[in-house]
Amino acid sequence: MDINNASRFLASYNRIEAQLKRLYNVGAAANFTDLVKRCSDLDITVRRYASELIDYGKLRNAIVHRAVGATDDTVIAVPCDEVVETIEKIEMYVCRPPRLLDAIKVKKVASVFADKPVLSAVEAFRTNRQKTLVVYDHGRMTGVINSYGLYAEIETRVKAGEDLSAFFLHTPCSDVMHDSELEKYRIMSQEATVFEVFVAFEEKKNLLAVIVTENGIFGEKAVSIVTPSDFPRINRFLEAYHARPF
Repeated sequence: MDINNASRFLASYNRIEAQLKRLYNVGAAANFTDLVKRCSDLDITVRRYASELIDYGKLRNAIVHRAVGATDDTVIAVPCDEVVETIEKIEMYVCRPPRLLDAIKVKKVASVFADKPVLSAVEAFRTNRQKTLVVYDHGRMTGVINSYGLYAEIETRVKAGEDLSAFFLHTPCSDVMHDSELEKYRIMSQEATVFEVFVAFEEKKNLLAVIVTENGIFGEKAVSIVTPSDFPRINRFLEAYHARPF
């Protein structure tokens, strides 16, 4: 009997199991089905493929058998090609998920300097057609200006009877940059996976964007920015990657 498919299946199964144990930080004796259910709460990829993984856990027990007193498993069944290819793909998604930057590459991030007048932010919004500007002060990211936040600032000043020309020409961008706006953003490392980004938007419903920096540290230069408008492009990448789109 050619057991090549069984060997490939078991190799992927074992790597997935090891990854789930690391994810949930449990010992070697953990039940696979229970492990999948528990990890589904921690990992969006496991959750998306939980049904298949549970079925494959049962299949694994049908493929091998250990006789009483024996130390090694004996292959007693061989899975079909389709099953082997599917579990190998799931292994790839669970153990080696694609990075966000693999899906969207580096994306231009609109920015403005903290000491420049608000008019420069308005010009940047017009030129870049983006809703978020990253604010830099001496090369360091210090915050963001959101277009809707700026609209609110303008409304407040109009109602207060202020001179808007003076506001646009003489008020520095740092004065319209508020910490409360930054709470609607998430800073992530350039090593973040596609699935981690989807989790970020899933966990925080009012999240406007994920700002990507080299190490995911606030203050670093932004190398990309992801908003829900990028989801179709990411899903096209996942379809080509053979992962289920979101």
